[in-house]
Amino acid sequence: MRKNIENEFDIVDIEFPGIGIAKEDGKDIYIKGAVPGQRVLARITKARKEYAKGKLIKVLNKIDGEIEPKCPHFEMCGGCTYQFLQYKEQLNLKEKQILKLFKEAGIDGFEYLGMEHSPKEYEYRNKMEFTFGDMEKGGELSLGMHIKNKSFGIVTVDHCYLIHNDFKIILNAVLNYFRQTGLPYYKVMKHEGFLRNLVIRRTENTSELLINIVTTSQNSFNKKEFTDLLMGLKLQAKISGIINSINDSLSDVVAADEIDILYGRTFVEENILGLKFKISPFSFFQTNTLGAEKLYSMVMDFMGPSDSKVIFDLYCGTGTIGQIAAKKAKKVIGIELIEEAVKAATENAAVNGLDNCTFIAGDVAKTVNELTEKPDIIILDPPRPGVHPKALNYVVDFNAQEIIYVSCNPKTLVEDLKMLISNGYVVEKVIGMDMFPNTPHVEVVTLLTRSEGTK
Repeated sequence: MRKNIENEFDIVDIEFPGIGIAKEDGKDIYIKGAVPGQRVLARITKARKEYAKGKLIKVLNKIDGEIEPKCPHFEMCGGCTYQFLQYKEQLNLKEKQILKLFKEAGIDGFEYLGMEHSPKEYEYRNKMEFTFGDMEKGGELSLGMHIKNKSFGIVTVDHCYLIHNDFKIILNAVLNYFRQTGLPYYKVMKHEGFLRNLVIRRTENTSELLINIVTTSQNSFNKKEFTDLLMGLKLQAKISGIINSINDSLSDVVAADEIDILYGRTFVEENILGLKFKISPFSFFQTNTLGAEKLYSMVMDFMGPSDSKVIFDLYCGTGTIGQIAAKKAKKVIGIELIEEAVKAATENAAVNGLDNCTFIAGDVAKTVNELTEKPDIIILDPPRPGVHPKALNYVVDFNAQEIIYVSCNPKTLVEDLKMLISNGYVVEKVIGMDMFPNTPHVEVVTLLTRSEGTK
């Protein structure tokens, strides 16, 4: 099997995150976006002695549980790879991938509590980062998502089914406005241009909107005219803030060297399980609000009675899990790298009348070593790469009786679990929570306890 050849393959297995597996000449062929039962045409992009990787070109058959995707952008947009499947089939696939990872890691003997569904299958996203660009080189300005299987190219997703209609109205208004101005989009490779991103947050329970137009400092636009345009839109939610973030970073990330407030404030407020949370432009907050309420309730169930316990909330973001836990804890200490998020967490705790919470800004791998208190429970909710190895060593040294690990990447989860198991912890319970319907991503919550006799 050689690189760049095209061939037909039968998909017989799957692994996280949504990688179909075919068998050919005694080796595994990994094809992203394919699912078991499909026969696909794929081009080999990497050929090794033990395995090969292929890029999906075309699906050649239909399978059980297949439906017509609702979204007209499905074929081009790289987001909703599972939208062609009934939701129950999506859940089954995600469950299979999770259990396969645990089995291959040799982790067993736990109580598996199943795969919980999202309260919403569509229109669940409370935040979207749209990118300015064009579909074809030199084409008309577009605003939306990266085109599937292309290094460059942006498709305008004004009919996306994962977002509320308010997002679509704002997207179209912003795109039409900047098409009329003729201002150029930012070209990452050349480090030149002006328009970078449109970031929208929309709260589920309080119906607030925060609109962030991200540009470089290489040009300017009529900010009053732009603001008046947005404020005149007929939206269901209320616009709480409009900001212009100036981002001259060379990397293709949404960031801000400075922020100009065009209207209102720089945050929205959301209510989660009876508590108020201030969400600022760059702080982490779960993108599925109703799903997050289910996820956090799972964490509380795993905690059990904890009125007299000290809880460490590592990678705490704006402090959502920690503050919900604080209602049934002696004390909560949260650590988060982003200072803006920690400031918001502290303010949120004050608004919620929680005087047993302390939030610290710093790198978890370094800051956790400076804590003098000893936790009874440690809550881990790291980003996709998992817990930093140094931080994981400190977690072990704290000798907490319980660890609750909330993971958005089951691959790094099982690797971290193996290290914790080797240091005296036992995996007691595992539950899946689908926070991202129509995509291959999933959250997993795991409860570990210190085995008896372990110091």
